[in-house]
Amino acid sequence: MDFQPTEDQQHLRAGVRDLLAGRYGREALRASVDAAAGGGAGAGGGGAAGVDRALWRELGGAGFFALRLPESEGGAGLGLPEAVLVFEEAGRALVPGPLVATHLAAGVVPGAADGTAVVTAFDLDGPLVAHLGDADAVLGAAAVPAGEPVRSVDPLTPLHRVAAAGDVSAYRATGALLTAALQLGSALRTVELAVRYAGEREQFGQPIGAFQAVKHLCARMLVRAEVARTAVYAAAVTGDPGEAAAAKLLADEAAVQGARDCLQVHGGMGFTWEADVHLHLKRAWVRAEQWRTAAQAQELLAEALLAEALLAEELPATA
Repeated sequence: MDFQPTEDQQHLRAGVRDLLAGRYGREALRASVDAAAGGGAGAGGGGAAGVDRALWRELGGAGFFALRLPESEGGAGLGLPEAVLVFEEAGRALVPGPLVATHLAAGVVPGAADGTAVVTAFDLDGPLVAHLGDADAVLGAAAVPAGEPVRSVDPLTPLHRVAAAGDVSAYRATGALLTAALQLGSALRTVELAVRYAGEREQFGQPIGAFQAVKHLCARMLVRAEVARTAVYAAAVTGDPGEAAAAKLLADEAAVQGARDCLQVHGGMGFTWEADVHLHLKRAWVRAEQWRTAAQAQELLAEALLAEALLAEELPATA
């Protein structure tokens, strides 16, 4: 089975990358982080910057949220393989906001498809809800609940604790896969950041990328990211919940460990507020807890393997 993107899919990814580069490049990202820090978030506070409504509408206008809706309903009529490519680019750019929940709500919640509504979801345990203060609706809930602000490790992902959770079980597999795609984009971006820094930073008269230890770090980052990429693309093609869980497990590891290794390559510079590496690590930590955690993915995969083993034992007896 060929999991390589088609020419049309490559054009779609390139178009989204160009859109985000122009609308939410590094300057916009850093402005969001500085705004969050100035409002009590970031390094020293508990809040975070709100969702950029103008950007949200632009994403909606570009078909980001309605991508998988039928053309008869105003969508693009595409599928999960195209959606994961789009979300991969959003993860690479660290676009903040409940992207997955709003995408899943297209066709269900009015305004979600065109980006005029911000929709979040009960995708965290606790129960915690991300971006509750900006949400027009919460997937799986009849109304937007009141919530208590909770300190978030990611300055651009505000969290609230609510009294009760809603039911998002129908969306969990797809939500996990799209979140895995976000993690994949972040993992691939940290590989780029590490390799670029290793080629520019010099010690003892040569780039640090010439040293074996740094080469090994970058190589491990690339291997984890490419393994995760294969898993995400395969799960998008098959649509299998078990494969989506495996993809989330691998993408979480690639994003979190990749960001940590990127920090190692950058040395002390990577831990500064001015560098972008810590932003990828903090976002990866939050996403690792969304839709399906590592423990939940492992449990689902174990159940699937057990079911297959039991079925294999029964087949000879019934043949």
